[in-house]
Amino acid sequence: MKKLPKTNGSAIQTDEPKQWQLRLYVAGQTEKSVTAFANLKRICEEYLPGEFEIEVIDLIENPRLAREDQIVAIPTLVRKLPQPIRKIIGDLSDTERTLVGLQLRSSMK
Repeated sequence: MKKLPKTNGSAIQTDEPKQWQLRLYVAGQTEKSVTAFANLKRICEEYLPGEFEIEVIDLIENPRLAREDQIVAIPTLVRKLPQPIRKIIGDLSDTERTLVGLQLRSSMK
């Protein structure tokens, strides 16, 4: 099983401020957490190449950080920028649902 990057809240990509700032809340190196990160990275590289920054926050190491974004379930992805803030709960394996949640694609209703 792949491991999540050790970030303790620091960003994965740090060149210059990115248009898309995403924060993934996880709890340790669980299968769901690792899957969520892998899915998020794949989606960003495909749909937002060069425009994203991913921050991974491990709530086992920093439980107080859950309050800031009112995290009630994990894994949870929070889109900080562009605004408005959006949240997606789960391992992000449903690419279509994730794209709609991030507002990269409109709902097909």
